[in-house]
Amino acid sequence: MAVIAKKSVKKIVLAYSGGLDTSVILKWLQDHYDAEVVTFTADLGQGEELEPARRKAEKAGVKEIYIDDLREEFVRDYCYPMVRANAVYEGQYLLGTSIARPLIAKRLVEIAHETGADAVAHGATGKGNDQVRFELGVAALDPDLTCIAPWREWDLNSRTRLIAYAEANGIEVAMDKRGEAPFSVDANLWHTSSEGKILEDPAEEASDIVYQRTNAPEEAPDTPEYITIGFERGDAVSINGKPLSPATVLTKLNEYGRTHGIGRLDLVENRFVGMKSRGIYETPGGTILMMAHRGIEQITLDRGAMHLKDELMPRYAKLLYEGFWFSPEREMLQAAIDHSQRHVSGEVRLKLYKGSVTVVGRSSPATLYSLAHVTFEEDMVYDQKDAEGFIRLNALRLKLMARRKRVLGEND
Repeated sequence: MAVIAKKSVKKIVLAYSGGLDTSVILKWLQDHYDAEVVTFTADLGQGEELEPARRKAEKAGVKEIYIDDLREEFVRDYCYPMVRANAVYEGQYLLGTSIARPLIAKRLVEIAHETGADAVAHGATGKGNDQVRFELGVAALDPDLTCIAPWREWDLNSRTRLIAYAEANGIEVAMDKRGEAPFSVDANLWHTSSEGKILEDPAEEASDIVYQRTNAPEEAPDTPEYITIGFERGDAVSINGKPLSPATVLTKLNEYGRTHGIGRLDLVENRFVGMKSRGIYETPGGTILMMAHRGIEQITLDRGAMHLKDELMPRYAKLLYEGFWFSPEREMLQAAIDHSQRHVSGEVRLKLYKGSVTVVGRSSPATLYSLAHVTFEEDMVYDQKDAEGFIRLNALRLKLMARRKRVLGEND
């Protein structure tokens, strides 16, 4: 990425939420870089009112303000490809924060081009993964843009100093921001992520106040609920027979997941920057969708294709987690994955009950499931005697190795 002297930066596009941190960053960029700042606020389904961000930006003298509804693009072009890959990081994490960052980076670059900006800025700290994800995305899309990360440059390294700077510069500080926040939250239509402060001791169970998107499983309905998700080429297109857009599918599944307490995760993960961190994640709709996608693949994917996908998946998830969404290797993997989804169409029936989601039925016009072959009754298509030769050939190499051990006197 280009290294440009501070004074040569004339216009900066800031990823701006309107919260305390990015409000301080906005003012700091205006002063420290003596540059015009353009604000960009993305609606990714985080569930917050975004107009206050516009008002705060206007009050700060910002002339170009972007507030973009990216929910459909987010689910269609980022979440759905990830679901087609069945991507899970370190066996459990459904990558909700990771998958949002490349879209934000892409839009930052687009706005920079639209406004003639020569730099972009973000509010990610120097300890986390997001700084890497934002900046690798920008580097892949426009290597000539400068990336500014104030948390790596300024000396406002405490909540007290941040608030003091805000007050000195007439920046509104909400009452709930004056004390130490009990934990930090990132949210979008796919998930919520909570970490820090009261969650930093991994030996302590998280308080109920952390969970925002799901009912406690113990308090979920005592009666299970059944739903059916329709798929076309690996993507969910309907719920209970009703066609829905990608963002609407996820929104509806989030409602089901909230009701039934589905999608909670308490995880200690390995950050890309080297440290371990503890996070509380809620992915209600995503958990249901991933289970359903696995269900439709069970009857439509060939064994070889399914097993190869499962081998590729950890690599895909790692690339996504580490910020390499726009890398050629992720795109190569995506092409292979998407090719496998040509016949992944049909319906999956699921049972939702007290924190769990279970596949209870699958059907597809492209099914590979053959009752004629697997029936326990008499059939006319499979000669069980054929299995003897199949086993004999597969056992040959094992027998040869066993005989060698005997000749050499090896015991293990």
